[in-house]
Amino acid sequence: MGVYKVPVILEPEEGGGYHAFCPLLKGCHSQGETEEEALANVREAIELYIESLLEDGEPIPFPEEGVEVRMMEVRLVA
Repeated sequence: MGVYKVPVILEPEEGGGYHAFCPLLKGCHSQGETEEEALANVREAIELYIESLLEDGEPIPFPEEGVEVRMMEVRLVA
């Protein structure tokens, strides 16, 4: 089927555990008690999401080849 590179955001939850999601795939979220579990769970959710899009003939909303997601620090001066 192919290999897809997607951005995933991993956030610690206040009560413990982690929330992971793919911002390009609306509603594609998961969680886990550890970082590894959350990432494994969101990987499965992403795979199912992409399979569903392919089965329905829908486009996969990924950035063009060569597009990178980077963190940028912004400082505001008062």
